Amino acid sequence: MREEYDFSKAEARRNPYAKRLKKQITINIDNETIDFFKEQSKNSGIPYQTLINLYLADCVKQKRQLQMAWK
Repeated sequence: MREEYDFSKAEARRNPYAKRLKKQITINIDNETIDFFKEQSKNSGIPYQTLINLYLADCVKQKRQLQMAWK
């Protein structure tokens, strides 16, 4: 391995994944909901946190609005 590398002629490129970066947060989710996504995870082979993110991203993409009705 060299002690130094010359990057002065390197091509500057934007990170193609920059728009897909994730931010770690803390969120309280009830056990029943987590269990549901964990079961879906077993069936699909996709980690349950990824499934939750995919579901929420789909809500954003479809511009779904929360509708609540009290009974």
